[in-house]
Order: sequence, then C-alpha cells, then structure tokens
Amino acid sequence: MEEQAYTVASDSETTGVEKSSSDFPETAIGIDIGTSHCSMAVWNGSQVELLRNTRNQKLMRSYVTFKDEIPSGGVTNQLSQEYEILSGAAIFNIVRLIGRVDTDPVVHASKNLPFLVQTLDIGVRPFIAALVNNMWRSTTPEEVLAIYLVELRAMAEIQLKRVVRNVVLTIPVAFSRFQLTRVERACAMAGLHVLRLMPEPTAVALLYAQQQQLNVHDNMGSGSEKIALIFNMGAGYCDVAITATAGGVSQIKAVAGSTMGGEDILQNLMHHLLPNMDSVFSSHGVNEIKSMGLLRVSIQDAIHKLSSETSVQVDVDLGNGSKINRVVHREEFEEVNKSVFEKCEVLIQQCLKDAKVEAEDVDDAILVGGCSNIPRIRNLVMGTCKKERIYTEMNPWEAAVMGAALEGAIASGVNDPFGTLDLLTIQVTPLRVLVPGTQKPATPFMEVRMPTVDDGHGWCAEALLRKYGSSLDLITVQKKMQQ
Repeated sequence: MEEQAYTVASDSETTGVEKSSSDFPETAIGIDIGTSHCSMAVWNGSQVELLRNTRNQKLMRSYVTFKDEIPSGGVTNQLSQEYEILSGAAIFNIVRLIGRVDTDPVVHASKNLPFLVQTLDIGVRPFIAALVNNMWRSTTPEEVLAIYLVELRAMAEIQLKRVVRNVVLTIPVAFSRFQLTRVERACAMAGLHVLRLMPEPTAVALLYAQQQQLNVHDNMGSGSEKIALIFNMGAGYCDVAITATAGGVSQIKAVAGSTMGGEDILQNLMHHLLPNMDSVFSSHGVNEIKSMGLLRVSIQDAIHKLSSETSVQVDVDLGNGSKINRVVHREEFEEVNKSVFEKCEVLIQQCLKDAKVEAEDVDDAILVGGCSNIPRIRNLVMGTCKKERIYTEMNPWEAAVMGAALEGAIASGVNDPFGTLDLLTIQVTPLRVLVPGTQKPATPFMEVRMPTVDDGHGWCAEALLRKYGSSLDLITVQKKMQQ
C-alpha cells in the first residue's frame, strides 16, 4: 500500500515568491518539542504568554500512549504513576528517532527504551512499536509526532478561541535536512503550517535580544554590543551558539550541535549500575519492559536528586531476584559521564574558535535546557567562559519556546507600537562545509560561483578573498577546468 501523500508548506523552502504578512493574518504560535518535554507559547499583544494544559501545566511530557483504541499524548493524558509511561504502551524520545535510519548509532542506543525499536541495519527506517494488550502496535516517528501535535493544536485552539494553523517550531542544531523534512511532514499531518523551523539557540538569542533591548529602553541608553554564549542541553541534543547583540539585532556568530544529551547521561549510569543490562532486557518481553521502566525511572530520579544532593540512594527491584540497592555519589556520577562532559567542553571551545571570540570577551553565559541544573554542567560552562555566575534573566525551561513565540509574531507580521518586536536575528548555517580527501584536520571553506577573469564561470574563492580579505576563513579551491 502506497504511503499517503501530504502537502508540506514551509518557508524553509525557497519558493522565489515573497510572502506578505496578509497571507498569515493570525499570530503564529511557538512550539518547543523537546526530547522529554514540550511547551507552547504565543504573543498576546503585549508579551509572550505560555499556554497551559487542562492540568494547569506549562511544561508537558513528550510522549504518546497507545493503551486505548485512540492514542493519547502527554498533553491531555493523566497518568497516575511515572512507571506507567514506561510500561511499553508509551512511545517517547521521538525527537531523537525521527528522520534516522536503522544504521544510525542513536537508533541502536534507543533499543534500551521500554518499547520496541528493531533494526535491519540496511539503511531504512527503524521498526517502532508500542505494547498494547500484549501485542505490538507498529507506528512511525512521524505518526507519533503528528498525534502529539494534534493534541497541542487542540489545546491551543481551546485557549485562544480561534483556529490555529501557523506555527514556529524549535529544532536542534544537529538536525539534518532530511530530519527537518520529516518534522515538516508530521506538522502537515497535524494540519499545521510551518512558518519557521528555528534552531533552539537562535530562539534563545532572540529572547536575549529582546531583553537587552528592553533594558536599554528602561535605562535610556544607546546600548553597546554584548556577546553571549548560549549552551542548550536537553535530553536528546546539545547546542552551543555565540551571539553578538545590540539594538534588538542578534548576530549568530557560530553554532555547534551534537546528538548528545541527558539520555546519554541516563544510559551511562544505567549501564554502570547494571553492567549486563543489554542482555537482561534483550527479549523485550512484558516483564522485561516493566523492569526496564522501573530502572529508568529510578535512575532518572537519582540524577535529579544529585543536582542538589551529594549522594542518593538507588533502590529498585527488577524482578526475578534482581535488585539494585546502593548509594551513588555525585563524584561517581560525574566520573561515569566524564566523556559526555568532556565533549560538552570541546563543543564550547569549538564554537568560540569558529566565532573568533575569546572566552574573556563573553559578557553573558546563558544556560538553558533540562540538563542546566547539573552542577558539573554549570561549572563547566562558567569555567570555560571564565564567568562567576550564569545569566539568570530567563527560565531555562521556557527560553526556547518564548523565543519561538516572538519569531511567530514577527513572521506573522504583527505590529507592536512599543517596538517590543523590533527584533532581527542574523543566522549562520549550522552545517559545516568541509574539504574532502585531506589528511589534515577538516577546515571550513566556502565555495562560491563567481565570475573570474579566466573563464567567467569557474568555482573560485579568490574573488571573495580579494573582496573581504581576512574577515572570512577561506581556502582557495582549485578551479575546475572545462574538458
């Protein structure tokens, strides 16, 4: 049976036709769909307002359960206990799975999740299924995300008392182009029109630009340029950006992203406490699914407590006589995840190098995302940026969605008489273009088609080098001679 075709409408594709604000009369909503949590916000005419679900929550779990005939997501579904989410009937971490093939290491790492993830290792979409009445109910990442987006849309329409169609979504920097198209497809399945797919640090930078602009207005000053480092680490991804902000204009000097997040920290500690975990849970039976869920919940709770305590007791009964009962110290936790923290530091240093910014020149260190409360992460960011404290003017859980809501209002053509929306973000490409086939470390280069004296159509970086000088890091590419 052929897969049903959907029309994907997005400004991320170049159409050649400039869209006027009259095409989108309604203010677009901002949605931050994280690996573990989700939030939604909208510009209400004077400020950004976060929308709440029926349980009065601004932060909602990102999962979809297939327990009943009609699937339900974390937006409206009320679960009495945490382990019910992990009983095999719920599918989560979908942002890490969407748009990936079964040879991807991230997909293979997801086989330890308490639902079915099977691979053929031939470069096709992995098989994903939820346990419903002791049977596997197959689905796709796009379908799961679409179901969740439908609930978000319904929630927004009830609160705003209008039809919601236009959205701005935040996405990780490390997303490939194919992953972006899969997200757009899920939005189309949910009846949503994507105005922007916005990298998460860019959304945070937009909110930071607005805050700096308001501070300048309050202080009646002209406002000098401020350089900020944005470190965003959630459950599934880690993003770093360097932004220079002045007068409501935020220039993203450099971005860096990785498929490394809180999920990797969680998996490392689970393997540390249960070294034979892969063999214990390999069969994915009903009992194994429940044991896996109980272990996961216990380790999650322990990691959260270690953010404020120096040690925590882990006590979990996995069944079949298997138990874990021991004390985990913060030093042990940091040692187990030493490689993750080292990669975070390398990511920050690489971003500073790409932006040509010294650590001493950073005015503010902004830490957002679910892992922002981990002491080792905070100390790492402050130490690398040589700052004594973290920027505290924004909520780490709400910064990205508030920036997306601001972009939604700007993209919708909303006019603000007070100038609150007089914002602009200059974005760099998050994907690095590299020279292939060299033994030296990969160096970014720009290959631009520009007329030259020789043939008028050669691929040449020399023309850019002559025009911009040392302001761009360019490697001259040997001109391709016509045969």
